[in-house]
Amino acid sequence: MLAHGEATKDMPLFEFLGNILLLIVGGNDTTRNTLSGGLLALNDNPDQYDKLRANPALIETMVPEMIRYQSPVAHMRRTAKEDFEFQGKLIKKGEKVVMWYLSGNRDETAIPNPNAFIIDRERPRHHAAFGFGIHRCVGMRLAEMQLRVVWEEIMKRYPRIDVVGEPVRLRSCFLRAIRSLDAQIPARA
Repeated sequence: MLAHGEATKDMPLFEFLGNILLLIVGGNDTTRNTLSGGLLALNDNPDQYDKLRANPALIETMVPEMIRYQSPVAHMRRTAKEDFEFQGKLIKKGEKVVMWYLSGNRDETAIPNPNAFIIDRERPRHHAAFGFGIHRCVGMRLAEMQLRVVWEEIMKRYPRIDVVGEPVRLRSCFLRAIRSLDAQIPARA
């Protein structure tokens, strides 16, 4: 699509390679970290984990809630292409603007009870984790599908996975990543 699309076929080589790298890394790290962050969130919120075990159909709303709650990409920077005013502030052409997805996903004016992990939240896709507008993540539906399928299979095989110990987080201001998360599957009775 990038090589043949009208808007992208003449893209400079380094910009093209940057987009390819973003697709490869973005689709791996973000999904993986949403999966581990989601498991941690379920363990930190046992009432939500009980709700999921009682009704695995909630995976459909749980997945976008995990994405919102984990917000695997903390922010993204853009360059203003023209002068514009936003909420009373003038942003001039060429200035850098940072959109903090993590902050947007905790905005009380946009999301009710934003610091809570609620797997049956109304309007679960109402979040900023995939960006917005022309910069919205092209892989967002694929990420949701991958996470949904993984959680459907997990729930069939392992209705409970316990996190043991504290997660080891990646030190990064860009990614909200978990480097390791020790977990175990309890013995069946």
